[in-house]
Amino acid sequence: MSGPSAGNAALESRAALESRAALEGRVALVAGATRGAGRGIAVELGAAGATVYVTGRTTRARRSEYDRPETIEDTADLVTEAGGHGIAVPTDHLEPAQVRALVDRIAAEQGRLDVLVNDIWGGENLFAWDAPVWEHDLDKGLRLLRLAVETHAITSHHALPLLLRRPGGLVVEMTDGTAEYNRDTYRVSFFYDLAKSSVLRMAFALAHELGPRGATALALTPGWLRSEIMLDHFGVREDNWRDALGKVPHFAISETPRYVGRAVAALAADPEVARRNGQSLSSGGLAAEYGFTDLDGSRPDAWRYLVEVQDAGKPADTTGYR
Repeated sequence: MSGPSAGNAALESRAALESRAALEGRVALVAGATRGAGRGIAVELGAAGATVYVTGRTTRARRSEYDRPETIEDTADLVTEAGGHGIAVPTDHLEPAQVRALVDRIAAEQGRLDVLVNDIWGGENLFAWDAPVWEHDLDKGLRLLRLAVETHAITSHHALPLLLRRPGGLVVEMTDGTAEYNRDTYRVSFFYDLAKSSVLRMAFALAHELGPRGATALALTPGWLRSEIMLDHFGVREDNWRDALGKVPHFAISETPRYVGRAVAALAADPEVARRNGQSLSSGGLAAEYGFTDLDGSRPDAWRYLVEVQDAGKPADTTGYR
């Protein structure tokens, strides 16, 4: 092959190689990496060359109350297949002793931690849509807050001293919704709304504590995520997800978990990421800035779409939004 096509192929090949090596030698902890966004983030960090510790409660030997087939060992294998080094460590992030042991292990094996992604959630089966607080199951609501908020605090408490050993560390607090969107929009129910907004505020507070110490903290949200659970809910697979559009037309703006994974990898590789300290970011917004795409080559901008199309009551049309 010769001519412009050969030149473009060479440039793309070189860019791919550079991307794969962008995080070589870096160590990441993706807390809550069994499935969904956590798995997508772990794999993309691995694709950039990082060593990635992946945690969760579902292993090949034991399932959490989710009772789903995805395991942290599967995620670790995917990280390694992508070009990184995946290490699965079963961890219940509500148990401080387990989190402390996890961080001690990372310190002993690697001597450093460059990226912490707090993606622990576990609340899919605990919230009710549009149920006011006095009608919502109280035990489930409080359990949701423990899983979605307390786990992040416990993990940060134990992991940040290791992350701060070297300048340039990055903490990504994963949530659902940008600060702007969640400020003006009621999100599902009292407990869900409180959980997701609390994580946004965690990133804000951590930014004040980490910034002067040479590290960066920020909040990040995917768009409408085609997670394993969401695909099952709509009765589709990743290869035929568009079959769900007949019933849920706005699902057309959805994205794979790898898309937000590429957002995290881009942030981790950015030598000027400190400028984002304390910010609330989205996968679609970062794709426009860094130039990455989803697996199908598109760049869905879900949060702009939700405001301008779905919430505005317009018919589903992703033209200009992906």
